[in-house]
Amino acid sequence: MKVLLLKDPKDKDSGPDPYIKELGSYSLEATLIPVLSFEFTSLDSLFEKLSHPECYGGLIFTSPRALEAIKICLKEKSKKEAWSKSLKQMWNIKPTYVVGKATASLVEEIGLVPQGEKAGNAEKLAEYICSREKPNSSALLFPCGALKREVLPTVLREKGIPLESLTVYQTAQHPDLQESLSSYFSQQGIPASVVFFSPSGVKFCLQHIQKLSGDLINQVKFAAIGPSTAEALRGAGVAVSCTAGSPTAQDLAAAIHTALHGC
Repeated sequence: MKVLLLKDPKDKDSGPDPYIKELGSYSLEATLIPVLSFEFTSLDSLFEKLSHPECYGGLIFTSPRALEAIKICLKEKSKKEAWSKSLKQMWNIKPTYVVGKATASLVEEIGLVPQGEKAGNAEKLAEYICSREKPNSSALLFPCGALKREVLPTVLREKGIPLESLTVYQTAQHPDLQESLSSYFSQQGIPASVVFFSPSGVKFCLQHIQKLSGDLINQVKFAAIGPSTAEALRGAGVAVSCTAGSPTAQDLAAAIHTALHGC
């Protein structure tokens, strides 16, 4: 049975994509199609803020892209040296809150220690942060995307926990998306399951998939990586067959297996 994953492949340098591997363990043949492209912005402003850890109470990352923005900054020799010599240690005295394993592993790559990764989504991470932070303390720095949801900022604001958001990337549709989807459907046929990894993915892909599937659309099991993506699918009038218990390859593969086989 075929599964279409609407996400970027993992870096080739870090081995096989975990989603393809986990689905393969259930004898499911998975294919990845990149949905989004990203443009990084405000990188000078980002590093300026990172250069003053004394002004902040900690960091929050809810997306791997925010870490990619930092890694782009650190490609510059002088910034990399400043980070290695002192900034990294100064930030490590403070908490670095994250959602999900992918974001946590990127935090570790820049030398910081993630916490809260098991929260699984922004709502639960906000609760986790509120249980650890005091109201009216130093602001938490939150590098994020232009399309970030307001759940986390709203919860922190209601609890009196200061947050400083900085938009470091813009999200757009991948330039090859329509061509890639058409090619997949013509060569592989209609998949048993289609998995969405973000509300943006729903926005950019769903109509194409409905058109390509035609009358057979009802045979497809739609899956979501988390609650906000599932909500976006339902908002578009789609029945969600399963949502991963947490945003990991293992949980997603298990949920899809159950949805397809009913056990």
